[in-house]
Parts: sequence; C-alpha cells; structure tokens
Amino acid sequence: MAYATEEIKISNKIFYYLLKYGELKDDEEELYKAYSENENVTELVKELGESAECYIRKYGGVVYLIPKEDNDFLGFSKGDLKRILCKSGANDKDYYLSQFVILTLLVVFYSSQSVSSKAREYIKVGEFLNIITDKLKEGIERAGDNDSSGIAFENILERFEALKSSDSKSTSKTTKEGFINTILNFLDDQGLIYYIKGDDMIKPTTKLDSFMDWNLLNKNNFNRVLKALGEEVNE
Repeated sequence: MAYATEEIKISNKIFYYLLKYGELKDDEEELYKAYSENENVTELVKELGESAECYIRKYGGVVYLIPKEDNDFLGFSKGDLKRILCKSGANDKDYYLSQFVILTLLVVFYSSQSVSSKAREYIKVGEFLNIITDKLKEGIERAGDNDSSGIAFENILERFEALKSSDSKSTSKTTKEGFINTILNFLDDQGLIYYIKGDDMIKPTTKLDSFMDWNLLNKNNFNRVLKALGEEVNE
C-alpha cells in the first residue's frame, strides 16, 4: 500500500512520542486524532511498533506502547529486574520470589469472574504481606497432592522467610517490608499502581485495569495463574 508523505511523517512523530512517553492521550490532539481517525496512520504506527518488537494498543481512549516479552531494550530483562527488585547478590530464587509477589498482587486485584476482571479497589500493605505467606503455604500443601502448577512454592517460601521482619517501615531489600516496598515502588514508577505510603495502601491504576481486561494476560494464561495460586476458575 502506498502512503502519503504526510501520513508517514505524522506516524513517525507518533511513534517517537510513544517511545518517549509510553502512551498517547487525547490532550496531544494532533497526534491522537491522526492515530485514531486515519487508518493508514494507525497501520504505519503499528508496523513501526512491530519492527521495534512492541505492541501498539489503544485501551480506554489511550494509545500504549507495550514492549514484547523478549524485548530487553525497551522492556526489562531478567537481569534488570533482579538488580532493581532484589538485594545485592540475589540468585534466581530471589528473582522468582519477586515475580511471585507481582503475580499475587495481580490475582488479588483481578480474580473476578464477571465482565471486568477487577475484584477490589485497594489493599493494605500489611494484608498483602499476609496473603503472600498464605498463598505460598497453600501452594506447598497442594504440592503434596501432586500439584502441577510449575511453581516451586517451597523454595520461594524459603527465600521469603529468610528475609527479616521489621516493625518499622524498612526500605532495606533484606527485610520483608523493604522487599515489598521496592517492588511496589517499581510498579508505581511504571504507572501500574498507586502506592500510597502514608496510608500503607496499594491501588491499581486505570492503565493496569485496561491491560488486565484487554490484553496483558489473555484469559487462558491468567486462568493458569489463578489455578497456580489456588483460586477457583470458571472456564
């Protein structure tokens, strides 16, 4: 298909904007209107995204650039996440614990079987810490009944229990509170949650709501996560 020069120019501008900011809202009227109303521009931007190993998706009136799973340049590699989320000298068990924490948070907020997957509006940090421990212990019990989730619950619980407990609001990655604090700060920085430290509260953002309802985890994949964490699933 032949594209007009102006369509190519505006498509490049839109893609650069998405690379810079990660999302495009309607307050950027010229770019947003071009993407939303011109099919050629939409197609060009998506092709640019594909060449950069990214998805370009529009949810809830916002256009997002989403790096594909193996895109370590625009996204995060396993090594990046281990360095950001875990203590110095962390091993794979520490990394898997951090991913388990994130999966558990998603299940807490998005285990609903209704039209929207959202199950609750917020959770307190203390309650979330207790849920993590409970989910790990439940997973170990299921493992004794030939659980096939593929999650090494016992190893992950071992790493979690190895972290110190603190009565204060510790930020050290060697404490349970500090470890969780680091993960929540990271998710807040990515625009996926609101981490309201003054109230010890976690709230999902509209961005995360959209990703969960529309694309980030397709229904089959997320059902596997729910089952792995012992949640009931209506097929």
